[in-house]
Amino acid sequence: IIKYQYMENLYKLHQVFLNATKSIFTRHVLDDVDWEDRLIAIKGARGVGKTTFLAQHIVANFKTSNQALYISMDNLAIKAISLYEIAEQHYNLGGTHLFIDEIHKYPDWSFAVKNIYDLLPNLKVVFTGSSMLAIHKSQADLSRRAVSYHMFGLSLREFINIELGTSFQKYSLDEILINHIDIAHTIAQDIKILKYFKEYLEYGYYPFYLEGKKRYNHRLEQVVNTILDVDLAYSAESGVQNIFKLKKFLNSLACSVPFEPNISKLAGSFELPRNTLNQYIYFLDEACLLNILLANGKYYSSISKPEKIYINNPNLLYTLTGQTPNIGTIRETFFMNQVRNTNTINHAIKGDFLVNEKYIFEIGGKDKTHKQIADLPNSYIVCDELQTGVKNKIPLWLFRFMY
Repeated sequence: IIKYQYMENLYKLHQVFLNATKSIFTRHVLDDVDWEDRLIAIKGARGVGKTTFLAQHIVANFKTSNQALYISMDNLAIKAISLYEIAEQHYNLGGTHLFIDEIHKYPDWSFAVKNIYDLLPNLKVVFTGSSMLAIHKSQADLSRRAVSYHMFGLSLREFINIELGTSFQKYSLDEILINHIDIAHTIAQDIKILKYFKEYLEYGYYPFYLEGKKRYNHRLEQVVNTILDVDLAYSAESGVQNIFKLKKFLNSLACSVPFEPNISKLAGSFELPRNTLNQYIYFLDEACLLNILLANGKYYSSISKPEKIYINNPNLLYTLTGQTPNIGTIRETFFMNQVRNTNTINHAIKGDFLVNEKYIFEIGGKDKTHKQIADLPNSYIVCDELQTGVKNKIPLWLFRFMY
């Protein structure tokens, strides 16, 4: 009886959650999700819209049916019985789908999910978690069971479609390299693309900008603090004193131009052991606060020496610095953020970036020339303040139309 009453309360919370969902826009960034899979993991940084994405899917496919149940591990009400018992009770009551938000906050979450998967084979489970969620390294390795997707912040394409009600399509990197002149002309002929690009750099990456642009930087600062104060605790040992040092480290990095870091000197500056700082950089990259650029051929790990370290996206640059960041830093941060989401990107010996082990990119202003990479095949200049390009000179904004 107690469990039945408890489940009734969960179904009520589920309905309250759906009723509170605002459908100002629908993201199609995860259109390739196969919802027929038995176990689906959706990872992503705080603030990119994972919870809203789940809610919209449930409303569109289940409406008020009790076949689906949404629960959040953030909710204090999810304490009386175990996660497996919730899944079992939901299944026994006719449930077919269970949606679990913030799974990383549940103790031994991977064992619980594994048991649900193994013992309730007719129940489909979708769970979301921090971008730091290491499914393949979890105690109960779920890599053979779960199909994993990563959710990123808004692209410039999505931002413009939201702002103007347009429906611009996405383009692959190869399509942009081959047809960038025609593509840029098609997009920019009817809109002030550079105006929207500038706005996007300041506040367009996280969907919560729709809740108020004036409070956006404060909200984003809260997201950063929650990642450092709360989420990091689930992935690394992080004392209060070290968290304060990491905040200073992020601020210092945001105020600097991209550089080849000397980890030993950085560790000394922030009074952290070298290995500890290296591990923190790795976790901050996983948390989508940083982007690490490695040399070609190097594998990503907590002991890899980064060639350069970037703040994850330009919105974070504005929030962490509290002012307009260095324009060169904004350009490289923007390019790194976008291209890494959909391609492999490494440090280039000549030029700024090597993409997919084939293409060389040099980033700069509209007057940037090919001088530094003139003798290199498959090389391109990517220019800010440029509406349309010419030959191998491509507008920077266009690289935000790849998803």
